[in-house]
Amino acid sequence: MKSPLGDRSRVKIAPSILSADFADLGRDCARAMAAGGDLLHVDVMDGRFVPNISIGVPVVASLRKATSAFLDVHLMIAEPDRYAGPFVEAGADAITFHVEIGGDRKQRIRDIRSLGVAVGMSLNPSTPAESLYPYLLGLDLVLVMSVHPGFGGQSFIEAAVPKIAAIRAEIERCGSGAEIAVDGGIDPATAPRVRAAGATVLVAGSAIFGAADPAAVIAAMRG
Repeated sequence: MKSPLGDRSRVKIAPSILSADFADLGRDCARAMAAGGDLLHVDVMDGRFVPNISIGVPVVASLRKATSAFLDVHLMIAEPDRYAGPFVEAGADAITFHVEIGGDRKQRIRDIRSLGVAVGMSLNPSTPAESLYPYLLGLDLVLVMSVHPGFGGQSFIEAAVPKIAAIRAEIERCGSGAEIAVDGGIDPATAPRVRAAGATVLVAGSAIFGAADPAAVIAAMRG
């Protein structure tokens, strides 16, 4: 499958399945992609790293059978080393883990890439941009959280905008090919600000899955 990542001149929209109807996940994801989505964002939460539980490997495996979309699996979990492989086997095309998880992060990046998928690293609102700088050359994606992870439907945190700009400047300085994604409170009102700061992948859940006209919402966010 050709990755939608890599062309930073084009803004990509990543519908977040956390806001879909899980009783008909395949249908909702198909509609979101038909409306103009570029990839699907899959939030995995374990009740340990974040205070909520979402989905596991079987749901990703079922979703893989229902869609050909690129699946970016965002591991908001305490043990990414243990579960990255099973999620890739289930059909993930990219694995994004959090910089806040300890251990050898550069080795983790190498291990995930050896599975044949793209690699992303995310950071929470309270984590400084500089925490990612040592790893930028090894990443395909940086995911800036613009809400506190664990629950959908939160309001956008404005401090994400200068953080995106700082990471974009460092990416350009060091020559990384990483794209910047932003997740949390993204809608047609907030999208222009994060695009202007340097984000090229916009993750949106309720703004897309809750819209009467998701194609219009996606077009407005893409700008």
